[in-house]
Amino acid sequence: MVWHLRGCEPIQGELMDKAKAETLLSNMIQESIHVKEMLLATMVPLIAETAEIILASISSGGKLILFGNGGSAGDAQHIAAELVGRFELERKAFPAIALTTNTSTLTALGNDYSYDAIFSRQVEALAHEKDVIIGISTSGNSPNVLEAVRTAKKIGATTIGMTGEKGGLLASETQYCLKVPSSSTARIQESHIMLGHLLCLLIEQELA
Repeated sequence: MVWHLRGCEPIQGELMDKAKAETLLSNMIQESIHVKEMLLATMVPLIAETAEIILASISSGGKLILFGNGGSAGDAQHIAAELVGRFELERKAFPAIALTTNTSTLTALGNDYSYDAIFSRQVEALAHEKDVIIGISTSGNSPNVLEAVRTAKKIGATTIGMTGEKGGLLASETQYCLKVPSSSTARIQESHIMLGHLLCLLIEQELA
């Protein structure tokens, strides 16, 4: 049963065909499972190596700096929050920063320089050679992510990319790149946050 918004009087009928909706949902879930199965088959060693790089950085006094746009900005903030707070274990806080949270900084840099500089300028201010930088871009071609990675390389920080199957320019600009084997933005983003959780798991298990 569906309701009109104005008078809230009920009308008979359904907005969506139930069988069609269930088929669509099943297909999307199966597609997501398939992408993760490919990750399991091909990327576990690289994920472990990436976690080891971040572990070495934190152990030596470095920090993790993350950034991205849109959903990738949300992923950057999510991963940073898991490390500063906790993932599964009660332990000391680990140093992680998402460059997407300070609206004054973001809008000032976008206004005074350009949107392409909103991350690179922050990397220039905050990053050191002991740090690890994670740039997240589903296409691998976000100009502001690429500019920040290039700035990090000049500083001497370790650079990691998280992107989709094609990798884009980010794959060649970073020292390590976690490429999700999919061209679907939704599937890539679902896997990116899983990758973030896996990194948090290993970091926490080793350092807690």
